[in-house]
Amino acid sequence: MHKGTNMNSRHFELWAIAAALLFGTIASSVNAGEVNAAVAANFTAPVQQIVELFQKETGNTVKLSFGSTGKFYSQIKEGAPFDVLLAADEKTPKLIEQEGLAVANSRFVYALGKLVLWSAKPGFVDDKGAVLNKGNYNKLSYADPKLAPYGLAAQETLQKLELWDKVQNKLVTGESISQAYQFAATGNAELAFIALSQITKDGKVTEGSSWVVPANLYTPIKQGAVLLSAAKDKAAAQAFLAFLKSEKAEAIIRSFGYELP
Repeated sequence: MHKGTNMNSRHFELWAIAAALLFGTIASSVNAGEVNAAVAANFTAPVQQIVELFQKETGNTVKLSFGSTGKFYSQIKEGAPFDVLLAADEKTPKLIEQEGLAVANSRFVYALGKLVLWSAKPGFVDDKGAVLNKGNYNKLSYADPKLAPYGLAAQETLQKLELWDKVQNKLVTGESISQAYQFAATGNAELAFIALSQITKDGKVTEGSSWVVPANLYTPIKQGAVLLSAAKDKAAAQAFLAFLKSEKAEAIIRSFGYELP
C-alpha cells in the first residue's frame, strides 16, 4: 500500500511538471511579440546574428526585410506594416520622425559604416585604390545614390578623386548595396563600391581584394534606427531596439567592420 502511494505521488509530480512546462510554453507563446523590421541591405549579416540572440533571450520573433533605405522610406510613407527601420543613414529616420511616421525621440545611431572598393579577384585592388585611375576595368558597380547612402558615398568619393566624369561609361547601378555586390561577385563588374560589412567576418576581410576608402572622401555614414508609429507591438519593437544597443549586439556590429557612435 505504501508502495502504491509512492507511485501515485510520483505520477502526480510528473503530471505537475508536465503541466507546468505546458503552461509555461503556452504563456510564453501568448506573451511573445513579433517585430517586423525593415533593414538596410548593408546590415544583413550582422542583424541576422543579432536577431538570433534576441529571439533566444526574449522569446520574441523578428521578421526581417532587406533593401535600400530610399525604397523603405517610400514603402513606409505608403503604409507598409513595418515596426522599426534600421536605415543606412541618419537623414531618413529623422525625416520619417518629422513627418509623424515615427515615435518621437526613439531615433538613434546604431553603427558607423565604411565604404570599400572591392573586386572578387584577389590582388586586383591595391591598398590605395590606384586601380580606379589605371582604368584597366570595364565595369564599376555601385548602389543608386538616390536610394542608397553607400551609393551616395561612392559618388562623393569619385567626385573628390575627380573621376566621376571619367567613369560614367563604366558605371553599373544597383538598386541596393546588395545588388552592387552581386554585380562584382558574379563577374559582371570587375569593381564595386560596397559596404565593408559585406566582405568582413570576425574583423577580417574574407574574400577578393579591397581598398577601404578614406573617411574624408565621403560624408560619414551614420546609420540610424527608429521606432515607427505604426508598430503593432511597440513593447517588442522597443525591446529589439534596446537590444541593438547591448554589449552583445555591439560586439557583433564591430566584428563586421563597423565603428560604433
